[in-house]
Order: sequence, then C-alpha cells, then structure tokens
Amino acid sequence: MNCPFEKKFPSQLDRNDEFYMCLAYNKAIEAWKADEVPVGAVIVVEGEIVAAAHNEVESTGDPTAHAEVLAITQASRFLGDHRLNAMTLYVTKEPCPMCAGALIMSRVGRVVFGVPDPKMGFLGGAGDVLKVPTLNHYPVVTSGVLAEECHLLLQAFFSEKRKIKRGG
Repeated sequence: MNCPFEKKFPSQLDRNDEFYMCLAYNKAIEAWKADEVPVGAVIVVEGEIVAAAHNEVESTGDPTAHAEVLAITQASRFLGDHRLNAMTLYVTKEPCPMCAGALIMSRVGRVVFGVPDPKMGFLGGAGDVLKVPTLNHYPVVTSGVLAEECHLLLQAFFSEKRKIKRGG
C-alpha cells in the first residue's frame, strides 16, 4: 500500500507540541509503509527525543506491540528506570485501554495525542482511565494536536484496506 501523505518536516526552531506530534506522525507514516495501522509515538524528556516507535502488531504477531508500549519500553531502557515521570509521550491516536494502563504503570508525566478514538480510546473517548479514583498516578493529558492530519491518515489507511478487501 502506498501512503498518499507527504511527510511533514517540522522546524527545529520551534519545538512545541506540534513539532513533536509531526515526528509521531512521521512514525505513523512508517507504520503505513510497513502495512501496520498508522499510529506513531515519540517520547521526549527535556526537549530531547528518547524513544520513537510505530505499531508493529502485524509484523511481530504481538497484540501488545502498539506504538505507545514500544516507545515506553525504549524510554525505560534509556532512563534505566520504569518510572517516566519527567517524560512526555506524543501519539497520533488516543491510547487504547492497554496503552492507557501502560501510561499509568510507567508514570508517564504527560500525554499528548492527536485524534480522539470514541471506540477504543481510554483517555476520554470510549472510557477514561483517569476517572479511576484509586490510581497512584494521573498524567496530564492534551488532546487534539494535529487531530485532522492524524484522522485523515487513519481514515485513508482503512479506506484503502477496505478497497483491497473488496478486490478493487
């Protein structure tokens, strides 16, 4: 499958949420090229990228190989600790229940996501893990960063998949 979207080239001069989300978006493009659901994630600490991943469920046969989980694993290895309090995770789609749980367990300090997911998202979409009153950690959440671009990418991917499945 060919991804119809051009890569975005963020400016190193303005390292804001959009900058890092563009990098996550580029990881999502890599996922598409690998015939994976196009979700990408990067983890940042003090302005430096310490992890970057995209979905690898299909290529690994591992249902836990979501971009967020893979990036958390990379960041934990980088830090040498499972507590990622000072880190921000940027991900193109709202995390699912598994990934939202991984964010809590790893104590990621902040989560920024692109497109909300009303069917499977668990940071306010289908459910909200942050409403569980007994948790020992609650990340700060920002949603909607490059939401339109992230939505269009997912929509185009699944449209292409349906077209291929129908044989056309």
